[in-house]
Amino acid sequence: MTLSDKDVRLIRLSAGIALGAWESVRALRRAAPSGEPDRAWREIVLQSHLFAGFPRAVEVCEVLAGEGGLGTPDTDETLPQGDRFDAGRELFERVYARRASDVRAVLKGYHPTLERWIEGHAYGRVLARPGLGADRRELAAVAALAALDQDRQLASHVRGAIHCGATEEEVTATIEATLDLLGEARARRAQRVIDRFLKRD
Repeated sequence: MTLSDKDVRLIRLSAGIALGAWESVRALRRAAPSGEPDRAWREIVLQSHLFAGFPRAVEVCEVLAGEGGLGTPDTDETLPQGDRFDAGRELFERVYARRASDVRAVLKGYHPTLERWIEGHAYGRVLARPGLGADRRELAAVAALAALDQDRQLASHVRGAIHCGATEEEVTATIEATLDLLGEARARRAQRVIDRFLKRD
């Protein structure tokens, strides 16, 4: 499977939010085809707080509001409050596969609450939401983490993208689709991380 034009827009949105590249985000919104922004756009905006923080998530909403907004959320886009540990655990296991227990132990070793937040909130309440497939969410995460020079997390989400059904070509295409946003040096750095992962796994 190759990246669709819409996949590229979502990936560029994710990288643009992480970088605070608001002119790029504005241009993306202005060029959105009929029917977009849609739920997939809203899901990228919602998940952006996991990688770039709430200030960027709030700011992108303001930027997009100035360009026509994100469309009207469907009634089923609001999930019940509270952590969703079962959904989070299932997706966490899928993303990390045989490394899931080790990753969980490392997080718990840093702080038990961090491990619970990541599994219950990040994976359960955010990344396991309906409205966007896990493989597309992971590719968006790859774009954001490449933009932020977060090599360890980038490697983890490259692994997650592959485990959730994305192809190696799509992972590489994610970096290529954001080259102008990332710049040559950052893109080369991200590609080296990806290449190391793909050779090892």
